[in-house]
Amino acid sequence: MATGDRLRFGVDLVTFFHPGFWGVGSHDAIVDHARAAPRAFWDKILDSVQASGVTGVELTFSPFNWQDAIKTYGLIDGFAAELARRGLTLCSGFFAELEAAGDFTDPEAQRALIDKAERYADFLKACGSDIMVIGAPLRQTLGAQPVQFHDFDRAKKIADFLNRLGAILHAGGVRLALHTEAHSIFAAARDVDLMMLLTDPAYVHMCPDTAHIIVAGSDPVQLVDRHHERMIIAHWKDAIGPMPADTPIDKHIHERHQPYFCGFGLGRVDWPAWIRLLRDRAYEGWAILELDAAPDPVRDIANGLTLVRQALLPIYR
Repeated sequence: MATGDRLRFGVDLVTFFHPGFWGVGSHDAIVDHARAAPRAFWDKILDSVQASGVTGVELTFSPFNWQDAIKTYGLIDGFAAELARRGLTLCSGFFAELEAAGDFTDPEAQRALIDKAERYADFLKACGSDIMVIGAPLRQTLGAQPVQFHDFDRAKKIADFLNRLGAILHAGGVRLALHTEAHSIFAAARDVDLMMLLTDPAYVHMCPDTAHIIVAGSDPVQLVDRHHERMIIAHWKDAIGPMPADTPIDKHIHERHQPYFCGFGLGRVDWPAWIRLLRDRAYEGWAILELDAAPDPVRDIANGLTLVRQALLPIYR
């Protein structure tokens, strides 16, 4: 099997969430533009993904989510046809609702989450994908009161729900992959080890994000090596280093992450070690060359893909 068949490259649509790419002044203006001219908005995204050279698309939060895609192209089949026309594949979909669910241990909240996830899974399957990437709940700001410890008991409650959700998705032909989002309960090495211990490997998989693991103060190569058999998709992204331990964790946390992310190959990810790990552990699957809100995403994705092909794929072979 050719290397290109074993590693397939895609992009998460958060990459296109930069005002400069759209010629507007703010993130809110991007949302307004998407609502005002949805067809032009989505056509530009899909044309840009095609131009960058990758072949996979990972959907994410609105205005880049699955509901927006259906509204824009009419039906699921309409969106799938637009992907196919450009030689693109829906590789995965990011499910962000868990992070924003508050106390999702409440049975009613869990039922609502499961309903949303099942409808999303139906969409993914209809478009040819079988991977749902899920963001984990956020941690609490260090020193906040009242203190909420992420201890065994709390982790067990979360893991029990993830196991049930993973089993429900599996029954519909979709696999659940936890994303290592910095400042969530699934990013730093200890937290990842804990959740991997408590979740069933048959139903809960892993989507490591190399940059977020570094921002959380851990080593992505060492961490993923311990759990490599759980990885079914990965976000390849670079970061300049860990964030301060007392970083406020609130609705602006994702904006605070952005200055710590950098161009592919310009940060602390040891990419030769990363690709050797994937080679030695016989990983095959999607590699998402994700950039958070890139001002020139087509150029940046294309440059990252060139670096991968010239410097990393020869090692992987």
